[in-house]
Amino acid sequence: MAQDEAPAPPAVPPALLITAAVLGIVVIVLLISWLHVHPFLALVFGSAVLGVVGGLGPEGTINSFSDGVGSTVGGVGVLIALGSMIGGLLADSGGADRVVEAVTSRVGARALPWALAGVAALIGLPLFFEVGVVLLVPVVLLVAARARVSVLAVGIPALAGLSVLHGLVPPHPGPLVAIDALGADLGITLAFGLIVAVPTVIVAGPLFAKLALRWVPLAPPAEVGPGQPDPDPGAGTTTTRTDDGEPDAADRATGSGVRATRRVSVGAAVAVVLTPVVLMLLRAVAEVALPEDSGLRAALEVAGEPVVALLAGVVLAMLVLGAPAGLDRRAVSASIGGALPPIAGILLIVGAGGGFKQTLIDAGVGDLVGRAAEGIALSPLILGWLVAVGIRVATGSATVATITAAGIVAPLAADLNAPTVALLALAIGAGSLFFSHVNDAGFWLVKEYFGLTVGQTIKSWSVMETIISVVGLALVLVLSAFV
Repeated sequence: MAQDEAPAPPAVPPALLITAAVLGIVVIVLLISWLHVHPFLALVFGSAVLGVVGGLGPEGTINSFSDGVGSTVGGVGVLIALGSMIGGLLADSGGADRVVEAVTSRVGARALPWALAGVAALIGLPLFFEVGVVLLVPVVLLVAARARVSVLAVGIPALAGLSVLHGLVPPHPGPLVAIDALGADLGITLAFGLIVAVPTVIVAGPLFAKLALRWVPLAPPAEVGPGQPDPDPGAGTTTTRTDDGEPDAADRATGSGVRATRRVSVGAAVAVVLTPVVLMLLRAVAEVALPEDSGLRAALEVAGEPVVALLAGVVLAMLVLGAPAGLDRRAVSASIGGALPPIAGILLIVGAGGGFKQTLIDAGVGDLVGRAAEGIALSPLILGWLVAVGIRVATGSATVATITAAGIVAPLAADLNAPTVALLALAIGAGSLFFSHVNDAGFWLVKEYFGLTVGQTIKSWSVMETIISVVGLALVLVLSAFV
C-alpha cells in the first residue's frame, strides 16, 4: 500500500487513542531502558502495540509501519550513507587529524578551549559523534597535558562542538529524521541550525568549561603515548552515540583498515567538509533571492539538492583526499565501503522510527495532538521540545526522542510556514540532547575516555548537554520572532 493511500484514521474514542500512544511509548521506553532491547526492535514492538490498541488492526498496523519505513529510509538513508562516506575518507586519509593539528598548533594556551570548540564543530559537520570523540580524545589529552590544564578545560568545548552539530545540523541522522518527518526544507533548517549552533557551542563549550572546572577540579593529565587512551575502556562504553547498537565506536572511525602514507593539506580537508554545506546554503539563498525563471537559481537548486551536494562532497573527497594521502583506487574504495556497514544500525532505527511515526499518524494520534494543541496556549516549538525531552530522559536515545517527538507534532507543521517548520525541527533536536545520564551510551563513553567518576560526569557532561538543549531552544524561540 502506498503511503499516499494510507487508511483514514479509524473512528475510535480519543481516550483510546491516547492510551494507545502512551502504551506504545511505554513499551519502547521499557524495552530500551529496562530490558536493553535494541532500539530497532523496541520501535517495532511499540508500533505494533500502538496500532493494534489504536484500532488499526494487525493488517493496518503492518501496512502503516511498512509505509513509514520505506518513506523514511528512502528519504534519509542515502543522505546518511553519503555523509558516512565523507566522514570515512576524512578519517582514513588523516584529513580530520590535519585540521586538528593545524588549529591547535597555532593558538596560545588561553585560546585552546575556543580552538578545540571550533575544530570539533568543523569536523563534526560530516562525522558522527563517536567518530569525532575517537579522533579528538587523544588530541584533547595531549593538549591538556602539554598546556598543564584540566582535561575538562579543553574537553568540554570539544564535546560541545561535536554534540551541538550532532543534534542540530544536517546531514546528521537526528536532524535529517526531523526534517523528513515534518516536511521541513533542508536548506533553511541547515541555515538556521548553523545560526543556533555557533552561540550554543560558545555558551556550552568554552564558557561553561570555566564553571565545570570549579565543580570538577582535576589535575592535568600525564602526556600519553600513541596507543592511549584505550579505545575499549569497558563494557557499555563503546556503544555508538546515536544509539544504533553497534558494538565498537572506534570501528566507525577506522573500520576500513585503510591507512594514509602521506599527509593531505588542511585546505583540502576543510574544502571537503564545507562543500556540501555551502551548496545547500546557496540553494536556500537562491530560492529566496532569485526569481523563479532564473537559470542560476535552477542550477543552484539542483546543485544544492541534499543528495547532489553530499555526492559532490564524496567525489571531491575521493579526488583531494585519496591520491594525495597515498591511497590508490582500491584503498579509496575500501575506505568508502568501510564507512557503510557501521551505519546499518542507524538506518534500521531511523526506518523503524519512520514506521512508528506513520502508525501514529494513521491511527489518528497526530491529529488528536494537533487539535489538543490548538486549545492550549503552547507554542508548537515548546511542545516539540518538551516531548523530545521526555523521551530523551526516559530512553537515553537522542534518535528515538527525535523520531517520536517529530511523529507526534508532525500534524502541527501543516499550518506553519517553512521557516517555522525548520525551527520546529531544531527545537526537537535541542530537546533530544537534554540531560544525558546513565541510560545514554554517550555518558559512559565520555566518562571512561576522560577518566571521570559518575558524579563528575553528571556535573560536566550531563550539565553541558542540558545547557545545549536549553540554549538551543531559547535561540530557536528568538529566531521564531523574526520569521
